[in-house]
Amino acid sequence: MSGIEVVSPDSHLKVKIDIKDAITYQVFFKGKEIIATSDIGFQLQGEDLMKNPRVKNTIRSSADETIQPLYGKFKSLQEKYNEVRLDFQKGYSLIFRAYNEGVAYRFAAGLDKEMIVSNEIFNVNILNDPAVIYPETDNYTAWELMYVDYASQSSIRDGKKAITPVLFSMPGNVKVVIAESDVRDYPGMYLKKGEKGFYADFAQYPDSTALGSWGFVSVVQRTRDYIAKIKGRRDLPWRVMIVTDNDKDLLTNELIYKLATPQSLTDVSWIKPGKAAWEWWHDALLPGVDIPSGMDNRNTVLYKYYIDFAAENNLEYLMIDAGWSDIFDLSKVNPKVDIREIIDYGKKKNVGVFLWCVAMALTDKADEYLKMVHDWGAVGIKVDFFDRDDQLAMEWYETIARKAAEYKLMVNFHGCSKPTGMQRMYPNIVNYEAVRGGECSKWDLTANPKHHVTIPFTRMLGGALDYTPGALRNCSPQLFRPVDPGLPSAQGTRCHELSMFVLYDQYFAMLCDSPSEYRKDPVILKFLSKVPVVFDNTKVLDAKVGEYALVAKQKGKDWYVGGMTDWTARSFTVDFSFLPKNGKYMAEIYRDGDDASLWATHYIYEEKEVDASSIQTFAVSAGGGLVMRIYKK
Repeated sequence: MSGIEVVSPDSHLKVKIDIKDAITYQVFFKGKEIIATSDIGFQLQGEDLMKNPRVKNTIRSSADETIQPLYGKFKSLQEKYNEVRLDFQKGYSLIFRAYNEGVAYRFAAGLDKEMIVSNEIFNVNILNDPAVIYPETDNYTAWELMYVDYASQSSIRDGKKAITPVLFSMPGNVKVVIAESDVRDYPGMYLKKGEKGFYADFAQYPDSTALGSWGFVSVVQRTRDYIAKIKGRRDLPWRVMIVTDNDKDLLTNELIYKLATPQSLTDVSWIKPGKAAWEWWHDALLPGVDIPSGMDNRNTVLYKYYIDFAAENNLEYLMIDAGWSDIFDLSKVNPKVDIREIIDYGKKKNVGVFLWCVAMALTDKADEYLKMVHDWGAVGIKVDFFDRDDQLAMEWYETIARKAAEYKLMVNFHGCSKPTGMQRMYPNIVNYEAVRGGECSKWDLTANPKHHVTIPFTRMLGGALDYTPGALRNCSPQLFRPVDPGLPSAQGTRCHELSMFVLYDQYFAMLCDSPSEYRKDPVILKFLSKVPVVFDNTKVLDAKVGEYALVAKQKGKDWYVGGMTDWTARSFTVDFSFLPKNGKYMAEIYRDGDDASLWATHYIYEEKEVDASSIQTFAVSAGGGLVMRIYKK
């Protein structure tokens, strides 16, 4: 059987599926082939289901529905696609969907027995030798990566591997992003350069593990000769190809979320995204405050001070990081830190408390420790140092999310693999790290403005990111240097840093710097206390991958604008036509100072009256940014 086609609702995308001795596909965009004939399939131990595939049934369907996320950057999402399902004689199916924003497929197994998957075949043979933004890695344990920019895919050596999403830039500004969705009880997908484009690559199933990497991370020592053991009746993850010729579309693309398993929780009243005070990034130092501070002096009084700061500035949470307890036994609490007293104090101030732990602490005692944390009155956990995404590790994520939900605990995954939509099924997962974030400012030069305007177009396609912004010791490249231990700085201007609170999807958003630093600048603190973490609508005003982004987001009657640039100075023109046409608005504007390209902390604050007909242009420094809060007069 050949020439099976599925076309997107707007007719711009088309997938052609051919079934002969093997299964292949092609992708066309606006009439042009962009992915040439590429192989797909999966290999089982002891059985060759894919040999001479024969279709016994073809079912076509379509959908045009509205999804109501519990929270996000849109109040609702439109899910519209055309689908073809091919049922094969040997007991498996292949489902292809074409959305306006991309195409995706998955295999579904339909056998009444356990199967051992030796490998899954996903080949993507992109034409015209595109440039590639490649989060390159040589292992299966790292996701906080820099992106390697290749001028052409042919310049990537065969065998070079990357985590997904991977972004390809073709002629005509066509962008193709390869990603995955709905990874559950199955290893995460990497891309590896090969003879005919790129091929899926997966961590093998662990055979034995041991503690390594600081003594509290589970490290795989040996593996078996397969990637997964699966039940005979189940769906495999979606293989996703996001396609657009407008960079702005990538900043609102929710395809990975749409493809994921719908919400499984019924009572979600306790899930409340928000902002948090946090001590770790600035080493718990409180200059000018007359109480013991610093990482070696973490104590009950210090954490009450953070709660007071949070309460005074509309921050919903305090995040208590490593050091409050024994690494493996969470019941052994640091004697200087009275967790119950801190949590009770927070409740009086309407500030919830998140507690940090390593993933290994929950592997055998998840119920015991999660119940204990819940009984203390904490509202969430930050689970760190997974450092794996093989099948067993991916089971941990879902088990922890499910059990945390049973005890009404929100979850911030850190030291984790990239998100693939599990936060839709378990919306108590309020954030993922899986990004080279602000912590790297303590050690190296990698958390820089070029990086900042790349990750919204790539990593953020999978879901919210725990970048941990908010640094107020802002530096130009001439003056920046890493600091650890001590009070670190960040690259880019102060307005660049502020813009992250609008541009980045972060539903549990840290304010990474010291309360002492924020108190020095009440004007900045005014913005940080008001900017929300979830929004009703998002409008992308201008964007170019790896260069700049300018976005407006709505929350109720208020709008927030955030823009940032790489190390190139430029101008941002804001067309305020996103505002309702009836009424005058006041814009609180934070823009780079005239000398901010050198003195990055310098900014100008001003208030201007605007309406839907207003158009204003702002100069943005190298590594700079622009932020606004707009409210009706």
